[in-house]
Amino acid sequence: MKKLLKLTTAFALLTFTLPSMNEVKASETEEQAPTSLSLRENSFLTAPEMNNLPQKFYYDSGISISYPEDGVKGIYLTANSAGNPDKMDEMITYLDSNDLNAMVIDIKDDHGYVTAEFDTEDDHMISNTINTIEDIKGLLKKFEEKQIYPIARIVAFKDTLLAEKQPEMSFRHGDGTVWTAGNGEAFINPFLKETWDYAVNVGIEAAKVGFKEIQFDYVRFPEGFEVWGDELSYDMGEYANLDMDDTQKRVQAVSDFVAYAHEKLLPYGVDVSVDIFGYAATVPEAPGIGQNFGNIASNVDVISSMIYPSHWGVSYFGIDTPDLYPYEVVDEYMKVELPLLESLESTPITRPWLQDFTASYLGAGYYKEYGNAEVMAQVQALKDHDVHEFLLWNAGNEYTY
Repeated sequence: MKKLLKLTTAFALLTFTLPSMNEVKASETEEQAPTSLSLRENSFLTAPEMNNLPQKFYYDSGISISYPEDGVKGIYLTANSAGNPDKMDEMITYLDSNDLNAMVIDIKDDHGYVTAEFDTEDDHMISNTINTIEDIKGLLKKFEEKQIYPIARIVAFKDTLLAEKQPEMSFRHGDGTVWTAGNGEAFINPFLKETWDYAVNVGIEAAKVGFKEIQFDYVRFPEGFEVWGDELSYDMGEYANLDMDDTQKRVQAVSDFVAYAHEKLLPYGVDVSVDIFGYAATVPEAPGIGQNFGNIASNVDVISSMIYPSHWGVSYFGIDTPDLYPYEVVDEYMKVELPLLESLESTPITRPWLQDFTASYLGAGYYKEYGNAEVMAQVQALKDHDVHEFLLWNAGNEYTY
């Protein structure tokens, strides 16, 4: 179900009451009666809802791919995989062998690179493009031939590349160096509208070449920001003077970005989705990273919660070793998310990310080898809640579904 942006314009109907010609001739010397003006009380014209406009009012990419009738069931591919013709043929053959029908492709990746050449005037895109997918238009034509639903993944605020090039757009230590996580990754600042426009502009270009959905990932501040963020230097932009604490400012900035992105992408006829931590649905909000599940879900067409069993802490949902119980974890999660979605005024499609990888980093006794049985257990848990859309994650793009 799509969120509708309603644009209503009322036009006044003006009516004039004029004297008859006989009255004019009979009283030429008398003072003319004033013209009376009456206003129509109700709207004369109402603009149609944006999502119900005829197709000709949207940008036409020339790529025609229908939303799958039985729902989106997809896999994730890196730009390296998408740009490798042999790998793509392998993945298309794989989809032909099952009921999967969609691919999520990195268009702005986890490091910050834009992975295909686009005809754009955006300086950040021009500077940070590596053109891993050399024939992006040819790839979309192939998807059209096979009716594979294409989703462009855009990593919004985790962007080490831009943070290094323009530290003022990131978070800095007292000595001016850019803050990085333990793995060396940096973020750009969600308080700044310039970072919003960068992510949105990549989405617009992806829509123009034929992607049917724009999926934003890392729509958040870095984890732990509520603990050490006060030690860093960064610009709060328009949020600096708001009458709220810094925690709520982060939530407001992230929520505002999602609404802004959805509005800017409306003319391109694409769905907008956001990846979000599963735990964000289990708490009132995750203020450290700025994610409020309800705020975000209310402003997208699709919400994709990352609910990998391996990502839940010990005893979450009352399960001591969550990774060992793929069905039970997904089942318990959906008991939380679905009522929350139903409480929203505008309910998006739920399309969770499921685990198709082995989390051996958890250590002996806390993980199990994941294969077809474990993936299908998660899918079955969704079906038991009447949820029929999902995405599979494997960083190496090797799937067992």
